[in-house]
Amino acid sequence: MAKITAGVATSHVPAIGAALDLGKTQEDYWKPIFDGYEFSKEWIKNEKPDVIILVYNDHASAFSLDLIPTFAIGCAEEFQPADEGWGPRPVPTVKGHSELAWHIAQSAILDEFDMTIVNNMDVDHGLTVPLSLMFGQPEEWPCKIIPLAVNVVQYPPPTGNRCYNLGKAIRKAVESFDADLNVQIWGTGGMSHQLQGPRAGLINKEFDTAFLDGLTKDPQGLAKMPHIDYVREAGSEGIEMVMWLIMRGALNDDIDERYRFYHVPASNCAVGHIILENK
Repeated sequence: MAKITAGVATSHVPAIGAALDLGKTQEDYWKPIFDGYEFSKEWIKNEKPDVIILVYNDHASAFSLDLIPTFAIGCAEEFQPADEGWGPRPVPTVKGHSELAWHIAQSAILDEFDMTIVNNMDVDHGLTVPLSLMFGQPEEWPCKIIPLAVNVVQYPPPTGNRCYNLGKAIRKAVESFDADLNVQIWGTGGMSHQLQGPRAGLINKEFDTAFLDGLTKDPQGLAKMPHIDYVREAGSEGIEMVMWLIMRGALNDDIDERYRFYHVPASNCAVGHIILENK
């Protein structure tokens, strides 16, 4: 059967993608960030996932205020990089795993999660920046990717508890899929940041560190955190971290924290990253 072996969480700051695409990774400002992913790039080469379920939020590329799905799973065979106003990123086309995606959709819907099935969508920096951080700049991505878009832009986003339980439903679905696949699940977005208003540029290292600790030691406690705590402590865009709870819910209770990285700043954002392996 298919099996989820590990989870990865990482920020998806769009300026990181621009720095990589424009050859700025060795500049003084950006080098510490990219150095922080060197371990991860070697780790994933050894892990060789067949499929990655990549949880991210769309930034008005595939969806708009006309259509706001809470959870949307990409079931197509491929997904093109989105044009976010300055042309698509020069990254490979994302190849999906349609059969597994449809299986997850069916299983989750029958488990009473109202998943939106998407057969045609472009994917923006929320998905492609994490891939670039982990895989660099290959000619093609080395595995299949299933996009799972979560609404954390328009109120109300899903609760942390709903996200955590969706992760559990995804694990159940994967483990009932009749194929020998090494599957990873990634949660992206965050950490603390606010892009507008009087608190623009907010960074809360103490909150971010506690959240990373909680992913490893007390995910059930994190799942109970209300929306207002994310907004108050981590800024208006800090709510993106509920997506990390989907990743954590899809893992075993017993996990090993394999790697952690945290850096401030990256374009007025805190960059967080963690790798968790199932025991």
